[in-house]
Amino acid sequence: MQSLIGGARSGRRRLAVERFPGARWHRLAAGEGAAACLAAHERSEILVVDGIADWLAAALAKTPDDDALRGVWSGLLEGLAAAPGEVVLILDEMGRGIVPMDPMARRLRDHNGWLVQAAVARSRVVCYLRHGLCKQLK
Repeated sequence: MQSLIGGARSGRRRLAVERFPGARWHRLAAGEGAAACLAAHERSEILVVDGIADWLAAALAKTPDDDALRGVWSGLLEGLAAAPGEVVLILDEMGRGIVPMDPMARRLRDHNGWLVQAAVARSRVVCYLRHGLCKQLK
């Protein structure tokens, strides 16, 4: 598994297109699990998974318990990490801005940070993008 991390318009998608020109792209839908995401994924192809922050926001709205929510996104990551072929995650960096006053927005930011930490721990390649520049961290 690989992870491309950055803020809005940082160049993550452009880098994925350049590095994986024949990849199949999948945008996670609200409530979708790894099995549904991987249903059409063939062993020989590369799958780029996008929309993780929106997926997480939808899960957050449905799951008030933080431990249960952690189990939901952890299960997604475990399923994607075990997939045949290469999975590339497009992940959002939310930790460089102003801390939101709204408790739900802070909760999203917290869970996104934990999700990203768990994703990079499972990834063999991790790239951080900012202003279109890429730095490979792992």
